[in-house]
Amino acid sequence: MALSDRAEEILETLWTEIVEKEKDGCDVSILKGDNILKELSQAGLVKIRDNQLTLTIIGRHEARNCIRRHRLAERLFADVLDVKGKLVHESSCKFEHMLHKGLDENICILLGHPSTCPHGKPIPEGKCCKGIKRRPKKLIVPLTELKTNTKASVSYLQTQNRSALKKMIAMGILPNSKIHLIQKFPSYVLQVGRSQFAIDKELAGNVYVRQT
Repeated sequence: MALSDRAEEILETLWTEIVEKEKDGCDVSILKGDNILKELSQAGLVKIRDNQLTLTIIGRHEARNCIRRHRLAERLFADVLDVKGKLVHESSCKFEHMLHKGLDENICILLGHPSTCPHGKPIPEGKCCKGIKRRPKKLIVPLTELKTNTKASVSYLQTQNRSALKKMIAMGILPNSKIHLIQKFPSYVLQVGRSQFAIDKELAGNVYVRQT
């Protein structure tokens, strides 16, 4: 169902106001002065009765998908891109509208099927979450979460410290490079190509890898 970005945002608001607060509906004044009501009504997503705005069955389904995409986007920006504060919500509002045709499931799998957004609000489960009795490991994790004697591929480096970044680049720790974690104590010893390097835990925590 193709909806405008504004319509999707209104559906998210209705989800939080009606479903999450366990109400039958909300006052239609929530959309006062907003022309989006016509779009939602024509799509069969909302109904108005006695000045109360309610979600139809189809509307609930669509609103659930919208809120799921938004909160997954927030997790992506917060956990992977290290975006903080208001920018998490603002960036997610723009990005979520592109998460159609299964992209939301790809991100969900990438993040390890998170159950809540960075603000602690629940993320509705998707098809990719069905049948999972326990949360699987994330596909991409900090180097510090790997077990000893594990091989991995570097996905990205996450640090604002230019000196630390230069040090990692000098060692050949770059996106898509292959590394072998030899030991974790007293320092992290890595094999990168034919060379071995020892780094501390803080630096290791800035290297995000995909286990091979």
